[in-house]
Amino acid sequence: MDPQKPTPLDDFLFDLRGYLILKNAVEPELLDQLNHAFDNFPDLAPGQWWGNAQRRDYTEETGFELHNCVEAGEPFERLIDHPSWINHVLHFAGEEDCYVQGVFIDECIASIRTSGGHHPVHSGGYRGAMRGAYGYKNGVFRCGQVNIILALTDIGEGDGATMVIPGSHKSNFPHPLSGDYGRGERMDTLDGAVPVYLDKGDALLFVDGMMHGGSSRTNEGERRILIYRYGPSWARTRFNYEYSRELLDRLPSERRKILEPVPPARPPRSGAR
Repeated sequence: MDPQKPTPLDDFLFDLRGYLILKNAVEPELLDQLNHAFDNFPDLAPGQWWGNAQRRDYTEETGFELHNCVEAGEPFERLIDHPSWINHVLHFAGEEDCYVQGVFIDECIASIRTSGGHHPVHSGGYRGAMRGAYGYKNGVFRCGQVNIILALTDIGEGDGATMVIPGSHKSNFPHPLSGDYGRGERMDTLDGAVPVYLDKGDALLFVDGMMHGGSSRTNEGERRILIYRYGPSWARTRFNYEYSRELLDRLPSERRKILEPVPPARPPRSGAR
């Protein structure tokens, strides 16, 4: 697959809405390999480690969430710099045209949600954290975090689709019906929220500062997604995960640079004055 580049229309819609839909982002062969990997995840308890990946569910309702999933096998490694979105995230969150340009993966999560599960609304421009803030100034984007949600199953009505409030990444006011600054409420009937339906293989790209969450899944079966969150090259993983030496040693240099963009620390020299 040839690397895709953001277009002027992408810039316009991303600035206006806070998100883009990348159709047929991942090739069927890779989708099959990723789903096969999901089929073979061990039965982990919350908090339990599997190698250098950890089950860390955000809430009891969000379902199975395997953090640091890039450590779960080679198919996950191919998503680090996937050509469908790597140029987009570099453009929006990669400190383009400055001395620290580049991106870093803040979080990568494999998620399985079953009937009844949901993810509460969170984020938004009002009193939002700089870590996920939206920015555009002097002809360049300066976003603190841009997320990719890759659908490994079809996600339609009743499947627990991600819901967004378009434009809320630039809001100066709290949502009056969303609780504590846009955190904690179900999104299903929240005014202004719209579901983003995806076909298997589609990806949702959005700035983390936009209000978003997962609608309630009412259908049987599983909603399977992967979440890769990209931030500037100087960032650090949200929960302070470190990548294993085995993973870093086998990665091509361009992928390793995304996981380990900052050179090792320089300790004080012995006897230095």
